[in-house]
Amino acid sequence: MAAGSAPGPALLLFYGGTFDPIHNGHLAIARHARDELAVPVRLMPAADPPHRPPPGADAAQRTRMLELAIAGEPGLQVDTRELQRAARQPGVPSWSVDTLCEIRAETGAARPLALLMGADSLLGLPTWHEWEHLLDLAHIVVADRPGSVLETAMPAVLERRLQGAWADAPACLRERAAGRVWRLRQPLQAESATAVRRLIASGGDWQQLLPAAVAGYVAAHGLYGCGATA
Repeated sequence: MAAGSAPGPALLLFYGGTFDPIHNGHLAIARHARDELAVPVRLMPAADPPHRPPPGADAAQRTRMLELAIAGEPGLQVDTRELQRAARQPGVPSWSVDTLCEIRAETGAARPLALLMGADSLLGLPTWHEWEHLLDLAHIVVADRPGSVLETAMPAVLERRLQGAWADAPACLRERAAGRVWRLRQPLQAESATAVRRLIASGGDWQQLLPAAVAGYVAAHGLYGCGATA
């Protein structure tokens, strides 16, 4: 039996992000979560996020790069619900809490549901809209970077909110619908999308940081200043 597998309702696992662009670090997180929790991972590209500058590629381009990155990858899927909602409601911010409410309306209150995020996102959670309610709607699965500072850099308000929420085993996420935090512990690439974009714009050695098909797409479409320094 795979690690994390257990009787009970199947966990729905969503990995949200701008994916601007999706890189090997993103894929490492998604693959490890898929394997450790023994469930598919739904990669969910964000619309223009309210808590950071506009993305360097538009929604259609970011979605296409996601599709290219996970082609042939079992258990990895693209979920475009946030982009669809943005198309229906132009100008309305893409709040994660609204997305979770939408998913809850579809699945019901009892289905185990989790958000997958990196350690940086977890540490920044207090800047998110209505962040205190996220654990009322879903579990959180957090993936560390190398040299993580979760223990030393966590804001006090977040530490208080997560007190008593840390799960002892992946199976705990199936025992209730929401409210737990599970920490993935595995070596991940240290790159960030911001660093990748900077390398592309400066003409640095960036291709090995992206899936080959995504690197080809970036080059073919001149994204992120690719070719500008040539």
